Amino acid sequence: MNFKKIWRFIWHDDSILSWIINVILAFVLVKFILYPGLGLILQTTHPVVAVVSSSMAHDERFDKWWENAELCYAEFNINKNDFENYIMKNGFNKGDIMFLKSAKNIEEGEIIVFNGNSNNPIIHRVVNINDGYYQTKGDNYRTNCDSYVQLGETKIEKKDIIGKAFLKLPYLGWVKIGFMELINAFRVN
Repeated sequence: MNFKKIWRFIWHDDSILSWIINVILAFVLVKFILYPGLGLILQTTHPVVAVVSSSMAHDERFDKWWENAELCYAEFNINKNDFENYIMKNGFNKGDIMFLKSAKNIEEGEIIVFNGNSNNPIIHRVVNINDGYYQTKGDNYRTNCDSYVQLGETKIEKKDIIGKAFLKLPYLGWVKIGFMELINAFRVN
């Protein structure tokens, strides 16, 4: 087989085998070229992550959400005016895709992804910086007013931080979540 025949088979043939090869090529391209290249440009090992929990969800408009969440942030001396100036002040939802960049120069209010006391990396908002350690918590006041202790969010070291969020694409993470749930459904313990 010469190159032209292979090219035509991969890109123009309508067979199942051609389709399978296309899927494999797409996976290899994304996994071994696109994702690492994006990581190199953004200076992080995980340039794109899917949000797998509702810990940062806001179920109301900002003002109503703040009325309920205010007490959760009072202990960190964060007021409504501070929060209104934070990135993604309206939170984000399970199933959103987040783009991450280098974790350099992290400030209060920014959203970081880090390894904590969870099976998956945690994506939460920085609420305190003290002696080179970071403290975070999820925005969802219904579930996260005090869960930051259990999740290991009170003394996060720089070495545990994967990156900080700078861009959100809604809903696209459901593809990954659905695929992972399908795999887990067939997993034998």
